[in-house]
Order: sequence, then structure tokens, then C-alpha cells
Amino acid sequence: MAQQVRGVIAPGKGQPVRIETITIPDPGPGEAVVKVQACGVCHTDLHYREGGINDDFPFLLGHEAAGIVESVGEGVTEVAPGDFVVLNWRAVCGQCRACRRGRPWYCFNTHNAKQKMTLADGTELSPALGIGAFADKTLVAAGQCTKVDPAAKPEVAGLLGCGVMAGLGAAINTGNVGRGDSVAVIGCGGVGAAAVLGSRLAGAARIIAVDLDDRKLATARELGATHTVNAKDGDVVTAVQELTGGFGADVVIDAVGIPDTYKQAFYARDLAGTVVLVGVPTPEMKLELPLLDVFGRGGALKSSWYGDCLPSRDFPMLIDLYLQGRLDLGAFVTETIPLDGVEAAFEKMHHGDVLRSVVVL
Repeated sequence: MAQQVRGVIAPGKGQPVRIETITIPDPGPGEAVVKVQACGVCHTDLHYREGGINDDFPFLLGHEAAGIVESVGEGVTEVAPGDFVVLNWRAVCGQCRACRRGRPWYCFNTHNAKQKMTLADGTELSPALGIGAFADKTLVAAGQCTKVDPAAKPEVAGLLGCGVMAGLGAAINTGNVGRGDSVAVIGCGGVGAAAVLGSRLAGAARIIAVDLDDRKLATARELGATHTVNAKDGDVVTAVQELTGGFGADVVIDAVGIPDTYKQAFYARDLAGTVVLVGVPTPEMKLELPLLDVFGRGGALKSSWYGDCLPSRDFPMLIDLYLQGRLDLGAFVTETIPLDGVEAAFEKMHHGDVLRSVVVL
């Protein structure tokens, strides 16, 4: 039987979000209804509100979430009612050319729930990243649910659903940061800070955090950065080279995603080094680089999709590290807020006042 719950809706481009009553259908084949316990306020949600993703308003926002499976549809075997899960926005299909080649983290046919959640008047909602978790409950594809140890706090576990996993994975999975490497991370918001933490976890010897905000640089230090560079104080490329014996870093991670920071990342890496783009550009951005420099510097230029993660592999492992005290995911939670605090959280995000605001239900 369909249920009516509260949800945070973005009604139109640039309009303030509001709480509405939404209808959650019973799960169909391959679907699950999840009772949301916590959901982080991610910059992607703000992009949705501002029309930066698409114009399929109204949106049901929220995607960085953890909760309890309430019910499942026909054919679901990977999770069961009562399971504590982290939601992910890339449910792998197992059948596409990437999955068949043994690279499911590149799945080209990820899927969401087929049924639509609606407003009380029947208006169909577009759930953010196929999740829509600023709500008491949400409907997702069962493959978007990853079972993890229920000893983890929901407000911490949910962060793996997007930003923290993107940053950790950019360092560990995409950048292949190894023991003794030097790493520079440009942009130390939630994703960049997680890239710093991931680099430390991978055993990097030198981790250089770059940002314009001294508060974010201080947090990066706490998470494992060995050096910090305020980009307002001089040339970033020169600063990174000076901190790496004049050569540049083995891996440079651009967690901002604009042409200027990408060029900094490109020239701040050592010869044969790796650039990882994990910051998300906007459609109008263009990049121009001398092709001879691309050829002559060698190495790899990579883009990181969701930290190239495989949720079924990575989420349980990272939660285990958190529970062992080896991965400080709690450092990312600046504040916990109620469901009606999302609009204020967007404002704090805009001013750089928080690493993560987390809605707790």
C-alpha cells in the first residue's frame, strides 16, 4: 500500500526548497523502500536546485544517505527488510560491456527504481541522482542499497553515498596513490578533504592540500595533509614543485573542476605523473592545453566517476576501517540538522562554513 511521507522538494530553478507530502509506492520488482535515517547535504543537491543538472523539476533532493530497508519487491535477493544500508547512485547492471569485462565500477547501464514517487496531487518527482533521500522514506532500485555493519552511525555511513567516497576513491582507486607517493589535492571541500584522507590511508609520504580558505586547509591538516598552500599567496604550480624537490607531485587531484584548477593540476604533476579530475565541471567550460605538453609530460589524465568505486566492495570495507578507528569519517560531519534545515545548510555551504551538514531523521 502506498505511503505518504515528508520530503524536501526543489519546485523550480533557483527557488527555495520546501517540505511537501510525497507518495511512496510499494516496491515493484527489483525495488526497495528504505526508511532514511540520515542524509548529507551535498553540493550536487544545490546544483539540482539551481538547474545545473537538468530542468526536470520538481526534484526530490538528497542522495548521500543511510537507512533501514523497510520492504523489497519481487526478485530482490541482495538485501532484506531490516538491513542497514548505504544508498548509492550507481547500481551496476552486471550485463553491460564494462561489467562483462570485469570492470563493474565503470558500469554503463546503472539503473534506478522504475516507479515514480509523486506529490500528493500526482505530480511525478525527479529524485536527485535517482535516490531522493531528504525524506522519511524513499524508493530505490535494490541495487542502490549496499548492506554495511549496523554498528556505524547513520550520519557517518551515509557520507559514503557520494562526496566522501568520490574523494577517497579519486585517490585510492583512480589515482592509484601508493606508499611513498607525493600527492597534491586542489580544492579541500568535502571531496578534496576525503582525497587527502584517502591519500593518507594509501600511505602517501607527502600530501599537499591547496585551497583559498585557511579553515579548509586546517581541516585538511587534521585529516592527514603534510603541507598546505593557500592559492591566494602565490603560484600554485610553483608552490607544489618547491614542496616536491622541484619536480611536482606524483598524483594531483583536482577536486574543484574548473579550467584554471585543471591547468594547475596538469603542470603541478611530475613527469609521467597522474592528474585526476573529480570536481564536476559545468557544461559551458572549455579546456585548452598545448598538445605538445600533453605528449611531452607523459603520464595519465584521468576522470574519476564516483571515485571509480564498486559499492558492494568499497562501502563495507570503508565502514570496517571506520569502526576500527582507522578512518575518521566523523570528521566530515560539521553539524546535524532537521529536515527543514536544508535551505539554511545550502547557505552555509555557499559561504564555506561547513564540511558537511547532515539531515538526521
